[in-house]
Amino acid sequence: MSKIRAKISGVHGWVPPYILTNKELETMVETTDEWIMTRTGIRERHILKGEGLATSDMGAEAVKGLLEKTGTNPEDVDLVICATVTPDMTFPATANIISDKAGMKNAFSFDINAACSGLLFTLITASKYVETGMYKKVVVIGADMMSSITDYTARETCVLFGDAAGAILLEPTTEDVGIMDSIAGTDGSGRNYLHMKSGGSLSPPSHETVDAKEHFIYQEGQPVFKFAVTRMADVSAEIMERNNLTADDISYLVPHQANLRIIDATARRMGVGKEKVMINIDRYGNTTDATIPLCLWEWEDKLKKGDNIILAAFGGGFTWGSIWVKWAY
Repeated sequence: MSKIRAKISGVHGWVPPYILTNKELETMVETTDEWIMTRTGIRERHILKGEGLATSDMGAEAVKGLLEKTGTNPEDVDLVICATVTPDMTFPATANIISDKAGMKNAFSFDINAACSGLLFTLITASKYVETGMYKKVVVIGADMMSSITDYTARETCVLFGDAAGAILLEPTTEDVGIMDSIAGTDGSGRNYLHMKSGGSLSPPSHETVDAKEHFIYQEGQPVFKFAVTRMADVSAEIMERNNLTADDISYLVPHQANLRIIDATARRMGVGKEKVMINIDRYGNTTDATIPLCLWEWEDKLKKGDNIILAAFGGGFTWGSIWVKWAY
């Protein structure tokens, strides 16, 4: 019997229309376009604005576009998993809300929180449901409204993040395409350097936690940068070595868009030239779980069936991972 793999049969992205430029940030916090570009490579980012809008609204838009372009009936979707660190509410899961808004009434759904590696962790999880034959149509979503947890008086972090969503359809195949291999890892001691201090059971919301700005992203830049460069580069090289892949075999590296210097270091470690690296951080910033699907969406028309692509990410927690995908269409 032929091996069943999970293939990517469609991708779609959605970004809010409002664009926050570096020039506008100069009026909000002590920074400059040159300072931001030199350290991050980010020129602008999209921000979700509007009363009553949240992560699920972006996710639902991405899913609706995905289902329409792939000719998929929402009621045929079996499973929905959403990677997010900015859920609409603590519960129910944002995936539940997206399923309702996008008409996926027959799917069971849940969220995964692995910070910026969440989309990879979610793809790995979803692929197992497909490989076992349990489900035929699985929708994976990466969506984050990072503006909701960003302190726009803190120049070290407010320049980094944007809002967006991406959606991926996984289906079974017996062809030699799809998700071929994956590696993922975590180191919980990293929580000291990158976290949101309050809002959970350790430190529930209170007037004191709000006044102390403990519901925003906290990041110690140097330890995070050092760890990210090492882990994201190493895991990308490891998955190539494990599968006897050379730089010539790779069509594209699809890195999490956190920082241009981290992306460059990962590409160098893999021996991959810049022409093979998907980069859109300059226009979207770090959209956390949405960065990788946004890249796949933008480069979709350049990908060919059988192309080897490496997805790589690093996130708070710490979390990291890499996936080898053979493009299926």
